[in-house]
Amino acid sequence: MPADDAARLAEINHKIVSEGEMLPSVLLKDGSRVQTGTVAAMLHNIGLYNAGERGEVERELALSIPTLFKVGLFELFAPDDWIRGSNPGRRFVREQAKVHLANRTGD
Repeated sequence: MPADDAARLAEINHKIVSEGEMLPSVLLKDGSRVQTGTVAAMLHNIGLYNAGERGEVERELALSIPTLFKVGLFELFAPDDWIRGSNPGRRFVREQAKVHLANRTGD
């Protein structure tokens, strides 16, 4: 993930913590660094999306997708699992995961 994307993701994830708190990034066994809080921020943003927010929430959800793949979320819940049910936010995440997979070049 480019450094500017990582910094933006850290800002997005910060909205789930109390004022003055910071979420760290962590080093995975494969040597890659990921921002903690991404799953929780995604769940928060799905709630906003389901409440009708678009635009920035969509961009924030899309930005989280590479990290969600990196930490294995889509191994636990495959992208097609996200389309089940009537949750529009889950459907949006699924669509963004499919876009990421189509454009993946070995991250």
